[in-house]
Amino acid sequence: MDSMLSSELRLPCGVTLPNRLAKAPMTEGLADERLRATDKHVRLYRRWSQGGCGLLITGNVQIDRRVLERPGNVAIDNNGGEDALRAWAEAGTEAGNQLWMQISHAGRQSPFYVTSKPLAPSPIGVKLAGSFKTPRAVTGDEIRDFIGRFASVAKVAQQTGFTGVQVHGAHGYMLSSFLSPYTNRRDDEWGGSLENRARFLLESVRAVRQAVGPDYPVSVKLNSSDFQKGGFSNEDCLQVVEWLNETGVDLLEISGGNYEQVALWGLEQEDESGKRASTRKREAYFMDYAAAIRRVAKMPLMVTGGFRTRGAMHEAINSGDCDVIGLGRPLCTHTDFAKQLLEGTVDEAPRFEDTVQMGEGYWGAHSPKNLIRTINTMGQQGFYYVQLLRLGRGEEPDLKLGTLSAIRQNLSNEIRAGMRIKAFQKEVPSTAAVPA
Repeated sequence: MDSMLSSELRLPCGVTLPNRLAKAPMTEGLADERLRATDKHVRLYRRWSQGGCGLLITGNVQIDRRVLERPGNVAIDNNGGEDALRAWAEAGTEAGNQLWMQISHAGRQSPFYVTSKPLAPSPIGVKLAGSFKTPRAVTGDEIRDFIGRFASVAKVAQQTGFTGVQVHGAHGYMLSSFLSPYTNRRDDEWGGSLENRARFLLESVRAVRQAVGPDYPVSVKLNSSDFQKGGFSNEDCLQVVEWLNETGVDLLEISGGNYEQVALWGLEQEDESGKRASTRKREAYFMDYAAAIRRVAKMPLMVTGGFRTRGAMHEAINSGDCDVIGLGRPLCTHTDFAKQLLEGTVDEAPRFEDTVQMGEGYWGAHSPKNLIRTINTMGQQGFYYVQLLRLGRGEEPDLKLGTLSAIRQNLSNEIRAGMRIKAFQKEVPSTAAVPA
């Protein structure tokens, strides 16, 4: 038994995580045409519950069904489905682990085939292969409504058996885009200074805490940096963390990037000055940022991004800069990887990101050609999306799935799912009137 990774962690609210391994939030794409949880969530999360992680965090559950990250998102927005949520929560806590619902608004990062008009702090579109329409700037009244929705959805999570919640303030989605001066060019109380840009996030976290009470885990996911010229910087992050210290956060998950700068996938990218990074650490590529954040954070830290080996995980915990290791892609193909780590039967996860690409060198994931890099990135993303869909159907992963086949299968799944939800999105007005 790995005594370091299996050690408990007591959170500020009094809840104890049974070990230091967490399934990081990953979009599942398994909702039905009314954006409700399904038996696919039950199958998938039962496997993950039995897979050894002390904490499971769901993919982003949307507060607004009009604006989705992808068509298979679960949304809690006047669409019922509480019994399905209870079944999901029961399966996801079967082994005695924690299961937290990640709550999100997709904002400007909502593709055209699921959202007719994305929403954002300012009308700044996503520059990515023509997949996103120019967003509309939200009004102050809409922002207040969304703050209430974050709180209401957190209460639904609590009532249906999820043992905690996470507010998604990273990766370029709505709350993250308000933090960034690149995407937030407002001149009202929600824009301009960092204090104003952070107001939406901070008020949402406070509203969530008030809704669920002091003894229920509340987490926040925050970018260490957007890695985008003119965006949310690491200096900004450190100040926001100081403000979050006063909101009752129990666990801060550190990540980085957005759709235009995909640091969360560990790919080569530009830094905040606009210069392309010459190297990228193979593992734990946010740990340097975690070290700086640790100096100001009063809550435990979870770091997600790149962890594959026991040695890197031990080093991260031993450094004192990280309390919980977030695992993502390895759990898409090996749902019991955490259990094997804890039992000492494996030391390293497979690296399908090294093999799911069109070739090596010029044809690889780090090709000098942007088009080739994009195709390989889409193939890797599709590879993992397809595995989650297979697991949700009760099938085993297809570890031989190739790059182009992964793209084809994933696009087909997305388009079909997008067509199914269109009618529902228009059927009943979006509303914050969820159970209190």
